[in-house]
Amino acid sequence: MNNAYLSITLNVAEADRAGAAGVYQKYKQPFLTKIKGAMSKDLLVRAEDVVVLHCFENRQDAENYLKSDLFTQDVVKELSPFLAGKPEFRIYSAL
Repeated sequence: MNNAYLSITLNVAEADRAGAAGVYQKYKQPFLTKIKGAMSKDLLVRAEDVVVLHCFENRQDAENYLKSDLFTQDVVKELSPFLAGKPEFRIYSAL
């Protein structure tokens, strides 16, 4: 089976990026150790937005993460005050 990548694009104002990065740092290790199929998690920063790129063993693991308590109850809850718009979610399969 092919790896899958979950890309979450976040619109975060410059003044709120440190807070958003803190949420990323706080949940990176729990993501890697507790989420089935999790392989890596990277924070990509551009002038216009921030992207959190997750790598999984397969697409199903990526889809399951979006339904997990770690994501829905922890990450989303703590990240929400820093968002200036609705996040964009994309799942890619590596060939």
